[in-house]
Order: sequence, then C-alpha cells, then structure tokens
Amino acid sequence: LRAGIRAGIRTRLFLEFHMKVVAFNRTQQGTGASRRLRNAGQTPGIIYGGAEAPQLIALDGNALFHALKKEAFHGSVLDMEIEGKTQQVLLRDFQMHAYKQLVLHADFQRVDASQPIHTKVTLHFVNAETSPAVKLGGAIISHVLNELEVACLPGKLPEFIEVDLGNLEAGQSIHVNDLTLPEGVTALTHGQNLTLVTTSIPRGVASAEAAAE
Repeated sequence: LRAGIRAGIRTRLFLEFHMKVVAFNRTQQGTGASRRLRNAGQTPGIIYGGAEAPQLIALDGNALFHALKKEAFHGSVLDMEIEGKTQQVLLRDFQMHAYKQLVLHADFQRVDASQPIHTKVTLHFVNAETSPAVKLGGAIISHVLNELEVACLPGKLPEFIEVDLGNLEAGQSIHVNDLTLPEGVTALTHGQNLTLVTTSIPRGVASAEAAAE
C-alpha cells in the first residue's frame, strides 16, 4: 500500500510563474498614518530580510484583499514592484479587520534566489471518494495536517503538494515519510514522522459488519 500511495503523491512545481504585486514607498508610520492610508484605500505593509534594511510600503487595499483569496498568493514567490524596481518576496503575515473586508497590515520577506527558504506549502488531498477506505470500508477520512513546512531554494518551491488517496484502505494512515517530495525540497518535521491523513470506521458501520459476521 505504501508504495502505491507514494507513487500517487504528485507535486506541482512553481518554477516560472510569479505573481506580481505593485507597492509604493511610504515614509510615515504610526497609528494615525496607517489610519489615513486605510481611509484612502491603501494597506500599510513592510518588507524585511536580506542585507537591506526593512522597507515601509503601501499597497492597494482592494487588490490585496482579492489577492489574499488566491491560494498561490500565500505560498508562492511574489514579484513585488516598487517604483519600477522589482524584488522577490514571500507573504509572511497579514492582519484582517474583525468584520470589514479590510486588510489592516501585510508583512513580506525578501527572497534570495541562492538562499534556501522555510515556508509552509498547502496539501491537496484527491481521490478520497474512490479509495477502498471509503468505497469498500465505509471509512471516514480525516485530514490531520492541511499544510507542510518545507525548506528549498525559491526556484524549487512547490505551489502545493497533492496527496492521492486512491489506494488508501480503512484503518490505514499516510505520514510525511510516505511522501516523495520533488528534488531539492525537504520536509521540516523536527525528526517526527507526522501524520497527514487517518481513516476510521464509524461505530454504526463497524457494528453492522460485526453482526453480519
């Protein structure tokens, strides 16, 4: 089974396509300055990391709000353009308003193409409905993790990791060690073989099977 699961794990690489973000320099900081930016439809942010000093920026609030709805925006290398100059960054954090469709702040980290990065990649689980666990065993599949922390060079960063559950049987699980990650990508699990997926048979199904036996 493990070999079948391992063969079914596929990874989509994010090598050539970078999402572009346009930002603007800002010089004023503080609560009052940030409030004025938001009232003008902009979101305050910061870029940090690398050899350069942290840089205060402002982004179009509406464009950022819609970009955050895209999964790739959270786990991909972004091309950020500021006054005609482009640099590569990763989204590291953002804060949303409690009830308004408003991004309060966004943090980005500079990316050096020659230096490894540590980031989380989303897991995509597919073919659960056709797995023996569900079709034959009546099991319930539970996702223990929905993302996996990895280390790799920016050019090797996967957009997501697809986990094929087509061969999963009732009572079995999938762990990090079952994954075949792409070349240059390492899972950061601190020595633990983390569980990604578990299966369990509902009590009613188990009781019915026992009675039939």
